[in-house]
Amino acid sequence: MIGAPAAPLRTPVLPAERGGWWHAYICPAHGVELEHDGLLDGVFPAGGARCRHGCRIDEPAVRGAWTVLAHQASARQILALATSTQAADRHTAVDLLTAYARQYAALGAAPHDGAAQWMLRGRLFHQALTEAIWAVSIGRAARALRSVGQPLPAEVSQLLRALGTAAGQARDALVADDRFDSNYTAWLVAAGAACSGRPEWISGRHGLSEHVLAAVRPDGWEWEGSTYYHGFVLRAYLLTLEALPHVAVPGEVRSRLTAMAGVLDTLATPGGLLPALHDGPYDRPPAQYELDELQDLRPLLGAEASGPLPVTVHPETGYAVLRGSGLHAVLDFGPHGGSHGHLDKLALYLYGADTPWQPDPGQVPYAHRGWREHYASTAAHPTFSVDGIDQAECAGYLIGHDDRSVSVGCDTAYPGVSARRQLTLHDGALIDELTVETDRATRITSQLRPDVDLTVLAAGGGALETIWRGRQTLRGQHTASTDTVVLCRPGPGPADDPQRVRTWVDWTAVDATTVTFRSIYRMEN
Repeated sequence: MIGAPAAPLRTPVLPAERGGWWHAYICPAHGVELEHDGLLDGVFPAGGARCRHGCRIDEPAVRGAWTVLAHQASARQILALATSTQAADRHTAVDLLTAYARQYAALGAAPHDGAAQWMLRGRLFHQALTEAIWAVSIGRAARALRSVGQPLPAEVSQLLRALGTAAGQARDALVADDRFDSNYTAWLVAAGAACSGRPEWISGRHGLSEHVLAAVRPDGWEWEGSTYYHGFVLRAYLLTLEALPHVAVPGEVRSRLTAMAGVLDTLATPGGLLPALHDGPYDRPPAQYELDELQDLRPLLGAEASGPLPVTVHPETGYAVLRGSGLHAVLDFGPHGGSHGHLDKLALYLYGADTPWQPDPGQVPYAHRGWREHYASTAAHPTFSVDGIDQAECAGYLIGHDDRSVSVGCDTAYPGVSARRQLTLHDGALIDELTVETDRATRITSQLRPDVDLTVLAAGGGALETIWRGRQTLRGQHTASTDTVVLCRPGPGPADDPQRVRTWVDWTAVDATTVTFRSIYRMEN
């Protein structure tokens, strides 16, 4: 029996304005990303963009940010129409591509005049980066239509040539500014490949092959050490491969791409939580599209490595991941990570399969300076602090590891201060020993930063017990080598909603020159 034909896909209304800076799509009062309402309607929401806490924001920067999101959503919808089995949908895709071609041509050659000085400017968008992301969807849609014999007007071909040329010019600007390894470059390469189909976007000078070796460390991490930007760059690489399936990729480059995918496999919990290390959203529903697309593209890599081991160390980027007895721990000890780094050397992040007991809190969009400063700070992270001030931008180092433990250190977070942290999987538990030594008597604090309900119990003799409740429950036993004081206080939750209040614990040795904080964590059965 033949089923009924699929319903036609919705036709988006293309925004008439240029896109602004999407990072401005944030509530100035609450620090949350605004709701993604009406992106396919072509008109900014009446009354302003909604904040989940009740605000309505209607400001030029927010309108410009919404327009970015609307253009990107429209391009994705055009791609969906172009790949539809329905001829009517494909014809609609052609009409929309033609409309975009006319809109882009009408802008002339001048770049966007509203962008900040530091931005690499586009024409339809503030940033060449967001324009490249949009252009990839446009190029993919055109390629899908051509693959089924759908003719494209000359205007669309002219648009594709213009976008490919713009991608090359922006990439050249990055190279001239000694920023070839930027995550921008990966998307400019993807846009050039998607819109031109020319093999040099993989094999040529400053193409994908060169960028992978420049921007991805041998341990498989994109050099900035941010989960979000790692996946962001990998997705651009895979879209480039998709656009040029017949172009050979050198074995070293393909191996590094496979290692990039392996990083995400190792980092993710068995339940699919992906720690939001350093800059990037902690929990952003619109990003699910990006993760889904990344999974859809992964077969382009071919065979991949087997599952993760109990202890995995990424020595160049400076992460260690320990998995056992329902516990999933991530230890941060590597380089700062450039503009996307946070002041969290030797931080310990703890997850269950489905529960972020003590996660990296992630980051809010760039436009909210106050909350960005908070989420980059030492205070926001489960690490050590001295005298309550931020660590310096610094790197730690690997001392050693085996199949059950890892030991790391850092000597440059504070003048005259050395810290060591050792994690061990033993007898169904995770043992954490953090030792800090100073050249003067000072306040040394070990910080607990949950994203679940936390119960703290004094156990006598200065010991503590903690209960971390979520879909899985974690129990901790905590002792210190010297006298300590404990301060439990309300603090902001992770960056998806700074208004979510959690119990912060500052566990402090006062007037100390050395202290070892020892914690034993077990998941409750």
